[in-house]
Amino acid sequence: MSAVAGFRGFRPWPRTLGSRLFLILLAGLMLAQGLTFGVQSLERYLTAKTVMLNTLESDVATSIAVLDRLPAAERADWLDRLDRGTYRFVLGPGLPGVPAMTDQGRQIAGKIQDAVGKRFPIRFESIPGDGKRLQAHLTLNDGNPLTIDVNPAPIMPMAQWLPIVLLLQLGLLILCTWLVVRQALRPLADLANAADALDPNKKTPRLIESGPSEVAHAARAFNAMRDRIAHYLEERVQILAAISHDLQTPITRMKLRAEIAEESAEKEKLVQDLAEIQRLVHEGVAYARSAHGNTEKPSRIDIGSFIESLAYDYQDTGKAVMVADKVDGAVVTRPHALRRILTNLIDNALKFAGTAEISVQKDSDGAVLIKVLDRGPGIPEDQLDAVMQPFFRLEQSRSRGTGGTGLGLAIAGQLAQAIGGSLALRNRVGGGLSAEITIR
Repeated sequence: MSAVAGFRGFRPWPRTLGSRLFLILLAGLMLAQGLTFGVQSLERYLTAKTVMLNTLESDVATSIAVLDRLPAAERADWLDRLDRGTYRFVLGPGLPGVPAMTDQGRQIAGKIQDAVGKRFPIRFESIPGDGKRLQAHLTLNDGNPLTIDVNPAPIMPMAQWLPIVLLLQLGLLILCTWLVVRQALRPLADLANAADALDPNKKTPRLIESGPSEVAHAARAFNAMRDRIAHYLEERVQILAAISHDLQTPITRMKLRAEIAEESAEKEKLVQDLAEIQRLVHEGVAYARSAHGNTEKPSRIDIGSFIESLAYDYQDTGKAVMVADKVDGAVVTRPHALRRILTNLIDNALKFAGTAEISVQKDSDGAVLIKVLDRGPGIPEDQLDAVMQPFFRLEQSRSRGTGGTGLGLAIAGQLAQAIGGSLALRNRVGGGLSAEITIR
């Protein structure tokens, strides 16, 4: 079963676009190179074969004519001069052979036959066990036998340096294919990275609008889209801030009129409703302002003293806020935004647990981790991310009945991003919640 599962999981076709383009281009270039090499080799083979056979015909005709005219006693002296390497002349009947011949042997025999013509009777035999070797037997005009011993070499021998050249060409094809694929996919990777890092609240670098026309057009379109998104978000936040701000005046007038009315149960309910509406409006204004928390200039603070000062402010008002552990050291951040984040988190902890603990740590990378800990009811695991969304309230203890508007954690998360940090919520072992702020 494991072997079958492994075979099913095997994917001969790669998943990434870069790998697919690389394989397609490399296979196409190698196929074209192979076809070119094959055609050139075939043309060279046919040319070399034609030249060899034509040369053989003329040389054999000339050599037989010379030997036939020489006296028998002088023929042996001429054999070395007539030796061509691939064939030689032997005075005598030669070696015994068989009539069967290869295709190449029949072509060579035909050329020798054309060279000899009808002047001398000739027969051909191949030498058994000696590859393509053959002999042509004839009798000269004086009655002496003559044998033409043919041992053909390869028509187109391969040079020793040719495999090295082929390997260098293959390496060059792989390198060029890789460079082409990398050059083609780099703008796509840059666009994907820019899309992953897209955050209208952060001043991330714009895509470089240069390069080929298609790449430059895509970069301009992406930058324009990012500007439109930032404009829409800023417009939405401004609308929210304007509505929340404009509502404060009529709500205040309504509250004053309700307070001077005669005492009744309806008056008390109306005052409570107006107070809740006013609290919601204040939270809306705070959320709108948190979207622009990066307008505050960063400054260097001592994180240990900053946390202790915040805890002392709560302790002065009788709130149970303790510093569990801390580290000293300078941190560059936006202190007012950080204070608002911690205030929201501590207020939540006091609201649902009655007490809060603050822990400050530093990791090996130099990042500062601030934890606001409580022993309250915590948050269901499947809703830890949802509570970070604006106006989200849990139906249990963290509901509107406890005074929450669903914006406290959203404001804290928005401000954490504005100061270049992050906010995460985790349930504690044994009950309670840990709100963790990471500042890099």
